[in-house]
Amino acid sequence: MKILVCISHVPDTTAKINFTNGDSEFDTNGVQFVINPNDEFGLTRAIWFKEQAGAAVTVVNVGGADAEATLRKALAIGADEAIRVNAQPTDGLFVAKQLAEVVKNGGYDLVIAGKESLDYNGGMVPGMLAGLLGYDFVNGCIKLDVNGAEATAVREIDGGKETLSAKLPLVIGGQKGLVEEKDLKIPNMRGIMMARQKKLEVLEPVSVEAATKAVKFEKPAPKSAVKMISPDNLDELVSLLHTEAKVI
Repeated sequence: MKILVCISHVPDTTAKINFTNGDSEFDTNGVQFVINPNDEFGLTRAIWFKEQAGAAVTVVNVGGADAEATLRKALAIGADEAIRVNAQPTDGLFVAKQLAEVVKNGGYDLVIAGKESLDYNGGMVPGMLAGLLGYDFVNGCIKLDVNGAEATAVREIDGGKETLSAKLPLVIGGQKGLVEEKDLKIPNMRGIMMARQKKLEVLEPVSVEAATKAVKFEKPAPKSAVKMISPDNLDELVSLLHTEAKVI
């Protein structure tokens, strides 16, 4: 089985976010980048298939040369090889079409992506990719098993879970729960050294016109200062909850 894991190169969740050019562009200065957390769950599941069933695992990213450090980390975790499509991920459709070309040329049986990236939270790429390929698609996936050409997936739905069966080839939009957090892999020294020898192929993008463009970003309003109220003054607490917090 050939597995392709889509990796987004995203800012660390602890990074301080700023914008430039009249709040139209993200300022990357001083920002640490990591593997998108939803993608990391998918990568770990793919490595499990590699260890248990001999699957071949390739990771792919659409991005600039700065994303190669993130791909190398994925290789150190256990992926066999990496592909970087040399283009800035301008919008979801652009990225999906680049990934679709990689899938068509690579003959992958299973494509695992995070259900959304934690930078722009678009949540568009996995579904668009499945549509472009004509593959079945399971989003919000929290469990995945494969037996031959048959896959069983569990996804979160409102108020519960849904179990689905599908045939390969298949696109998965994974999230937390696809593996346990304790099972997420941290690169060790041997993995880091081996990653330097693994293949990282750079592909030029196919010609695609972006369908959307970011016009402006706006930060959330800063939180107001905390008000301390004496535990003996319940009347003031009730009044503030009613007049200011408006929760009662």
